[in-house]
Amino acid sequence: MKPEGTSILITNKANQVLLMLRDDRPDLPYPNMWDLPGGHVEPEETPDTCIKRELREELGFCPETIRPFGVYDFPDRLEYVYTAHADFDPDTICITEGQKICWFSLAEAKALELAFGFNLVIVHWEESQSLA
Repeated sequence: MKPEGTSILITNKANQVLLMLRDDRPDLPYPNMWDLPGGHVEPEETPDTCIKRELREELGFCPETIRPFGVYDFPDRLEYVYTAHADFDPDTICITEGQKICWFSLAEAKALELAFGFNLVIVHWEESQSLA
């Protein structure tokens, strides 16, 4: 059975996406790369519980409404992706993981090479918005 992970695509009223710059440590996968917030599902934990825990651990808060977006069967893991809406200044958030968080336009996010193959999620999210 593959490991399971969760991630979240948080957007703001300007339709920007929140990304987190991973720590620049050689012992981490994808060091110094932009990533979606999230993490590994612990034993006996559901993906829904995991994403809320990860947000509280990494960002110190969890948006009130979180919606499932999709499940991605990546070669190395099964990833449960969620979406949420929030409006805040990243400089007011005291993160506990990563170097920093920033809002990116869709075009900016798509132009980056994101950690863990999350470019695919950005593309799918953009497609879902054009259908809405």
